[in-house]
This record gives sequence, structure tokens and C-alpha cells, in this order.
Amino acid sequence: MSADSALESALKRDRLIVVAAALLLAVLAWGYLIWLNARMALAAGDMGGMDMAGMNLAGMDMSGMSMSAMTPTFTSWTAAQLLVVFAMWAVMMVGMMTPSVAPMLLIYTRFARHSAAQGHAFAPVAWFAAGYLAAWSLFAALATLAQWGLASLALLTPMMAAANRAFGGAVLISAGIYQWLPLKDACLAQCRSPLSFVQQHGGFRTGAAASLRLGLVHGLYCIGCCWALMALLFVGGVMNLFWIATLMILVLLEKVVPYGRRFARLLGIVAVAAGVWMLAT
Repeated sequence: MSADSALESALKRDRLIVVAAALLLAVLAWGYLIWLNARMALAAGDMGGMDMAGMNLAGMDMSGMSMSAMTPTFTSWTAAQLLVVFAMWAVMMVGMMTPSVAPMLLIYTRFARHSAAQGHAFAPVAWFAAGYLAAWSLFAALATLAQWGLASLALLTPMMAAANRAFGGAVLISAGIYQWLPLKDACLAQCRSPLSFVQQHGGFRTGAAASLRLGLVHGLYCIGCCWALMALLFVGGVMNLFWIATLMILVLLEKVVPYGRRFARLLGIVAVAAGVWMLAT
């Protein structure tokens, strides 16, 4: 087998490994979300279909998880409850964002393999992925604090959706406006052009710390691109699986379809229109 054939065979194997790992990570995250959603639905059913808004469900146990953490009440949360909600958000972000970062992981893997063939070892792609997921873990922490604040203001229902049309409409309109801002443009451009992003940030580096940092920076740009769409979870329901899947697909389409910038602005128009309709009805 020639050197070129051996390299191409190794690249194919690397691609399969990266895709399989990303798919497994996303499947595990979605499996957890589906299980959690089922437990919440079961707990809600045990309440006999009663309206739970404003009720303190801290006494209901979900295999060690307090229902007051998973269905926001309008009382103070404990540190343990904050950690449970943070874990929910972190796993959700893994499930939603892993498909979006897969192209970058494949580019990194290909570059690392070519460099290794020339005698220049690179840090494994896992370091880059860890940095990317660390950025989204930071977002999960901020989302947890946002959920705590909104719950304390009685702006969320027990199922973590908008408690009234005024709040829901305001979030939709704000997210729609952000889709048209220059900051959205700048962040989306970084996410849509992985090679350009790498070149603008000094290229791939050999060390693990540098690879981790590059993944973190890429994740921060991704947050800048997607945070407003993620905020729509507070409108449709943080644990609404259909809503989560819809937003995941929209985020992915923004990054991969031709004319993604126009698509992002179209989403902005739809969000603003939906917000105005919600406020008017």
C-alpha cells in the first residue's frame, strides 16, 4: 500500500471515529433529556392534572431529584437544585450543539492526521471538543441563573415555559431583532467558515492547552451566534422536546445552508412576527 493510500485510509477511519463519537454523545444527551421529560410528565400526572403554577413541589422526589428544581417554583432554590438544573442545561446543550461542531472536528482531525504523517504531532481532537463544550457549559450556568431569576419573578410555568403572553412576546421580538444585529453577523461568519476561523486565530496548535483554548474560543463565537435562539426555550418550554429539536435544526441550518445569513434574518422576521402576534392576542 502506498503512503498516499495509507494516509487516505487513516483519514477515513478518523472521520468514522469522530462522527461516531459525536453521534454517540448526542444520542446519550438526547436519551437523558427524553428520560427526564418522561419523569417530569409522570410526576405531573401524579398531581391529577391540577394546575401546578406557583405550587411548591419540593416534597416530590424523582429518584433523588427534587421536583422544585425541575419545575420552577416561586420559592428559593437550594444549591443542590441549582446544580440539578445546571446539569439539565449542560446536557441539553451537548445534545443540541454537537451536530453543529462536527464539521470543525472533522477538519481538525484531517489536519492533525496530515501533520502527523509529516512528523508533527498534534493534540487529540478531544481537547478541542472539550474546549467547545466548556464554553457551552458556561452558557448552561448562565441559563440556570436566568431560569432561577425568571422563576422567582413568576414569569415561567412549572413546565418552564412562558407564564404569560407579554413575556413570551417580548422574548420572541428580542430574539428576532438580535438576528439582524452586526454581532450576530460576526459570530455566524466565524461558525459558518471553520477554516477561516482557524486562520484568524493563529491556526491549529500542537499543544493540548492551545487546542483547548481554540475550542473554547470557537464555542464562545457559537454562543454569540445562537444564544438568542436558545432563549426561545423559555417561550416554548425548556423541556419541550419538539421545541428543543426544532431549535437544534434551525441552529444547524444557519451554519450549513447556502445563504445562511439570509436564513438567519428570515428567522428573525418570523420571530418578531410571532412575538407581535403573541402580544396582540
